[in-house]
Amino acid sequence: MEEHQNYSTTSTPNRVDDALSWWLKWISSIVLIFAMIATTNDLYPWNMFLQCVGVLGWLWVSILWNDRALIIVNAVAVAIFLNGIVIWTMETLEYAP
Repeated sequence: MEEHQNYSTTSTPNRVDDALSWWLKWISSIVLIFAMIATTNDLYPWNMFLQCVGVLGWLWVSILWNDRALIIVNAVAVAIFLNGIVIWTMETLEYAP
């Protein structure tokens, strides 16, 4: 019967073995949740700043894990959010007195 048991394990590092990536992934995930809340409450541009911080954290984690799929997704997300932040900054400076 023991051969049919399904042991649930994770392939991601745990808090003891790799504390940096463990804390970074959880903090980044919480920041992204707050960014989603900011987006649904129309808190522009703060939602964009929070999202950029969250995906930057996940980009760092994906580099630590050497996970190419996560690196690509998060690098593209960082580029998109930085583009939005630059446009917002340029528009804000243009209309500043």
